[in-house]
Amino acid sequence: MATFKAHRSNPELVAPASPTPQESKTLSDVDSQFPLGYYATAVEFFRPRDAAADDGHETPPPVVVVDAAKAIKEGLEKALVYYYPIAGRLREVSKGKLAVDCTGEGVVFVEAHADVRLDELGDPPVPPYPCVEELVCGDIGDAKDVLGRPLMFMQVTRFNCGGFAMGVSICHNMADAFGVTQFLKCVTDLARGEERPAVAPVWERELLMARDPPDFTSLPFVSPADEKKVQVQRQPMAMDKMIGDYFLFGPREMAALRSQVTEPATDFEIITAAMWMCRTEAIADDLGSSRQQPRASLLVAMNVRGKAKLTPPLPRGFYGNAFFFVEAAAAGELMPGSLGGTVELVREAKRGLTEEYVRSMVDLFSVGGAAPYAQGWTFVVSDITRIGEDGLDLGWAERVAGGVPIVGDDHATKLVSFQMRCKNADGDDCVVASMYLPEAAMDKFKEKIATLTS
Repeated sequence: MATFKAHRSNPELVAPASPTPQESKTLSDVDSQFPLGYYATAVEFFRPRDAAADDGHETPPPVVVVDAAKAIKEGLEKALVYYYPIAGRLREVSKGKLAVDCTGEGVVFVEAHADVRLDELGDPPVPPYPCVEELVCGDIGDAKDVLGRPLMFMQVTRFNCGGFAMGVSICHNMADAFGVTQFLKCVTDLARGEERPAVAPVWERELLMARDPPDFTSLPFVSPADEKKVQVQRQPMAMDKMIGDYFLFGPREMAALRSQVTEPATDFEIITAAMWMCRTEAIADDLGSSRQQPRASLLVAMNVRGKAKLTPPLPRGFYGNAFFFVEAAAAGELMPGSLGGTVELVREAKRGLTEEYVRSMVDLFSVGGAAPYAQGWTFVVSDITRIGEDGLDLGWAERVAGGVPIVGDDHATKLVSFQMRCKNADGDDCVVASMYLPEAAMDKFKEKIATLTS
């Protein structure tokens, strides 16, 4: 696999292309969660589109050569007119409550060049991407320091073949994965030459504000007798010698897993169950049997967009945070257990996402609470296979791969297992999932997941 160093330009601020409202906008209680106060990172890969492809011409027309960095920068300037809060700066209006001052100061943009071809990163690129740190802005400072700073950093890295990568680090308080993709689609649409975004952005963060008074006593992990106990405190796992890796689930692996499940289930449910089982077994020696030990529970991130979970429902174009964690049973209930039984635990957790649960979680967030979590022990899973990245189309260049890399120094964000859509070398649709574990546990996990998928 290739190794390379990106040669970066000096960072510059990119402001909206035309004047935008100067105002302050309050973030929702979901947006304002303390754990979301960091820069989330994504990398997308593009290659030039051959204008002659499938057109039947004997003499191919010339391929249009476009300066990718220049075109994307111009698209970014135009997109910030519609998404002008992203060009502003966050501030804390009261303890735990955030607002964005729409100042129009802009976001950071960097142009870079890497002396490699895109196909040297994989054909197509599949995580882990080599030298991925070179494809995102090199110095964003403390990734958890988001107040009063640019809310997004973008780097466009050109490769020798004409392909390029778009690396983005964006403050998670402003948007979730669906929202970020919606914004990037606006950038690519406008860079392609469209006059306006296909989907108009909608703010309406008031739809995810707490009730008055907040009431979260119905949550399964909150004791009605002690409403102040809003978060279960658990001892974190030691974070030394942690390593990250990715696991590919293609047609062969999915067939092997499905042969062990008798009831209908989604790919997400099966992959999550398999990884949860193998992960729990891999850290079993550290878990121990004492009741004082942390539980290896499962938290599944579920998005309420497009679901009949809210009244009124979130409007099309909403780009704020709209995901909620639901908790599955403790690992003790699945060890030793079958894959089919574990799939049912995952499905049972998903069924817990009711409107009352969502409203209660918003109320819990408003007082600084969170879902029960023990760093390292809790298996946190997020399905981003349907966030719409395939819609990132520049016309003169097509997206070939992309996703969430394991980068940075923050263990908490790396511990989230993202399931992402990709293609393997044969062109098959696959799912690739990240995993972050102590080195010794990772060796055990690899052995167990290989056995389960063979």
